Amino acid sequence: MRDPYKVLGVPKRASEAEIKSAYRKLAKKFHPDANSGDDKAAGRFAEVGAAYELLKDKEKRALFDRGEIDAKGNPTGYGADPFGPGGPFAGARAAGARRGGQRAGPFGGARAEDIFSEFFSAAGRSDSHGGGAGPGNMGGMGGSPFGGAASSGRDISYTLSIPFSEAIRGAVRRVTLAGGKTLDVKIPKGVADGQQIRLRGQGEADPRARGRAGDALITVKIEPDPLFERDGNTLRLTLPVTLYEAVLGGKAKVPTPTGSVELTIPARSSSGRVLRLKGKGVATEKGPAGDLLVTLRIVLPASDPELEAFLKKHAPTRPYSVRGPEFD
Repeated sequence: MRDPYKVLGVPKRASEAEIKSAYRKLAKKFHPDANSGDDKAAGRFAEVGAAYELLKDKEKRALFDRGEIDAKGNPTGYGADPFGPGGPFAGARAAGARRGGQRAGPFGGARAEDIFSEFFSAAGRSDSHGGGAGPGNMGGMGGSPFGGAASSGRDISYTLSIPFSEAIRGAVRRVTLAGGKTLDVKIPKGVADGQQIRLRGQGEADPRARGRAGDALITVKIEPDPLFERDGNTLRLTLPVTLYEAVLGGKAKVPTPTGSVELTIPARSSSGRVLRLKGKGVATEKGPAGDLLVTLRIVLPASDPELEAFLKKHAPTRPYSVRGPEFD
């Protein structure tokens, strides 16, 4: 990946607010919903998200500025990225752990919970792998991750960064593991940030060639979205509305994970009012979709002399209070 400062178009001395503002502008410009079918825009959107992920983290930004990590977050001087340029992984870390437990790498290890074996195509399917690499023995959702034969091969931890839209809708990603093995990974709709995939037998081989190889532990990192905020299966969105829509009511198109819908804005709506769109939040493969909560934000016109003159004349005849005694 290119220098994150250049990706966002900000100087190295840029403040957190300047970095966030630059990210929001570029993310909106290259968002997949606004550039359907444009692979170049999708690539730029992912690049912008990755750059922001690094620069918004004070510790990682400082490490990058000192030259201790590269633009992908990998320690410098540790050799080439095992995935190669343009690979889907943001970085890789040897977990340094045997089957009995996992030890964190230089930036912290992946959490050993929420194991999603359904991320991967079932073992034995002819279409479940690429480049001659099969998915290996992954086990089921209900089994112990440490079940089966004892192994002295080490687990290897990876981080897979995906766009917000892929996390919500689901997708299939072809990933390249250390050693050059490739695998098609099924990302189920509704996957959460930080959830982990365990790919059995795809870690480090047993150096004594007697036990089973370790596992590949892949932690999913979801890139931020410029429009939506997620809380479990609930999505939140801020909708700008005009003064006239707030006073008189109206209708507005609102984006959702499954496409735009029409929202009715009730008359006399104050800024900050929250409207609920049931079933328009995050859907998972195991349950119903959550809701989309839309917060109204009134935006006044830049200049309207007639409106200002009317309010000056009207306000004294229709006074009303919005502040209680605690503000006196």
